[in-house]
This record gives sequence, structure tokens and C-alpha cells, in this order.
Amino acid sequence: MGEKEVLQGLKDMMKAVEADEAAFQNLALQLFQYQYRHNPPYRRFCQSRGRTPRIVKDWWEIPAVPMRAFKEATLSCNDPAEAEAVFMTSGTTRPGKRGKHVHPTLDIYNRSMLRNFRQRFMGARDVLSMGILFPRPETLPHSSLAHYLSLAVREFGGEHSSYLVDGEEVHFSRLLHFLREAERSGEPCALLGASFHFVHVMDFLEQEGLSFRLPEGSRILDTGGLKGQSRHVDPDVFYAGLAARFGVPRHRCINMYGLTELSTQFYDDGNETVPSKKSGPYWIRTRVIDPVSGEDVPYGETGVLVHYDLANVHSVLAVMTEDWGKAVEGGFILMGRAEGAEARGCSLAAEEFLRSSKG
Repeated sequence: MGEKEVLQGLKDMMKAVEADEAAFQNLALQLFQYQYRHNPPYRRFCQSRGRTPRIVKDWWEIPAVPMRAFKEATLSCNDPAEAEAVFMTSGTTRPGKRGKHVHPTLDIYNRSMLRNFRQRFMGARDVLSMGILFPRPETLPHSSLAHYLSLAVREFGGEHSSYLVDGEEVHFSRLLHFLREAERSGEPCALLGASFHFVHVMDFLEQEGLSFRLPEGSRILDTGGLKGQSRHVDPDVFYAGLAARFGVPRHRCINMYGLTELSTQFYDDGNETVPSKKSGPYWIRTRVIDPVSGEDVPYGETGVLVHYDLANVHSVLAVMTEDWGKAVEGGFILMGRAEGAEARGCSLAAEEFLRSSKG
């Protein structure tokens, strides 16, 4: 099966009302075959593990590339020079060494984001005025989050939507105008952005002695990860602060978990309790593994998260993260960055990829 057939199969899956395990299995194996054929570094990695399309019979047997591999090789089935977009990691953990995810076209990425966002964040509403606490795509052209938020505004943002960041700094007067107008109008609105910007905003509001009560039905989306760009805040304190400063109940404070290396995002259903359960749409699956053995850990125990994202058509569908978590009914609990044995296992996997991918 070629690229066109895989793309059509995925588009059909994204239109479906509910999950179809057989369809996921079939498309995952077809996509693995396509990526094995057209992605040379990935093919060499698979060969080193003795996993080829003739041998692999189930989606969970498809070799997962360690996340760090995106910093060491161009994992693309197409010519990167002709890409519509190249999203890059922030480089906060390894300055000067940024991972890159090549997107020859953003069609599937956009479909995945919009279908999932509508269901998990918008709920019954078609439009919300949105205040965006993150730079515009023109400022950060290689940021997947900047693109994600611009899509949200373009497709779901009301007429009073506004970017509340200039360059990379919060524009506080514009922020206050947005919040006051939302209170005055009585129409539900949304604040969306990076968690560290929310910390800066809450610090500012506390300093100014300000708080707001946004209209019933308003909601907040934060994207997690302070990444050294603000003071550390305990998650329970963070969500209590959002509720207190904006008058948005914690069950309307949604956290999105996404990675540059993926084309699909995970969401929770609010943060009345933390850590919250994350889940994704039916074109993505998650395993929790021991990174050294590659085997699933017993249900409910902690391991490293591996995501199988069918929307990663043009790179690799299976990505082993450096995040640890545990499986729960209907999703997983994200526990943070891998530490100790888990971190060493991730490093070993990355070293194995480096050795094999060079040919």
C-alpha cells in the first residue's frame, strides 16, 4: 500500500464516530510498511531489532523510536527541503540540539488537531472568544504549539479573540482589557497558552490585587511544562490559582499534553484532582513499558510512555517518550520526566538508535 492509500485510510478513520480496533491494526501495519520502505534511518533501526514488515504482525510490535532520535537524524519519508513545516523542540534540555519533525503537508496534523480539540475542549460550543497566552506563529515559525493555537483561533475563535503576548512577553494591558470585556459581556470565553505564561499572569494579578470571574461556561487550556521559564508551581496550587484568579472552576481547566514528535494531542477532563487522567482519540494508542526490556509493565505500575500515532504519517508512527506514567482505565496518568532506571533505559535506547541508524 502506498502513501495515498494510507492517507485516505487515515482520513476515513478520523471521520468515524467511534474506535475500530481492526481498522487501527490494519492501518498501523500498512503505515509501518510505508515508513520502513521510505525512511532509511528508521529502516536501519528496525533491522537492528529484527523487526521488518514481514515479521511484525501486531501494532504493538512496531519498533518505537526514542524521542531523542529526532535530534540525531532526519526521520522523514519525504524530502525535508519540500516540507510545508518543520516543527522543532524547544532545546531547553539540550541547548543547541533541537529535535525536528518534518511535515511535508500539514493536512493530517490539522485534521487530527481540529477533530480532537472540538471534542475535548470546545464541548457543545462552536465558537469562543479566545485569549492566547503564547506567541504568534510568525514569531515562532517552528513551534508546533504556536501552530496548534493559531488553528484553534482560526477555526473556533470568536470575533473578540486576541493574542495577549507580544514577541514572547505578556501584554498585560491587553490581557486586562480582554478579561474585563469578557466579564462585561457575560459571554463565555477561553484562555489558552503555555503554563509558564499563566504563572507570570497569576503573579501579576496577585501583585496588582486583581481577580476576575469569567462568565459561566468559560474555560482554560494550559499546555503543561514550566521548562525553567517561570518559578516552579505545584500542580494543585497551579489549578487552584487559575480558579481563584479567573473564576473558572477546576473541572473547566483543561491540560493538553502534546509533543513536537507527535501529530496528535492528549487531554484530560479537568483538574479537580491532580494528577489527572489523559486520553487521546482512537487513532493513537499508548503503552507503558520498561525501557530496558521493551516489555509492558504490569497494569497500574510506573514505566515509560510509548505512543503509536497514526497521524505521524510521514515520519515514524511509534515514539518512545522520556515521560513516565502509568496506565489507568481509559487512559494514563502522566507522572513527569523519566528518572533513575527509566532515564537510563531511555538513554540506552537512544544510543542503540544512533549506532543502527548510521548504517
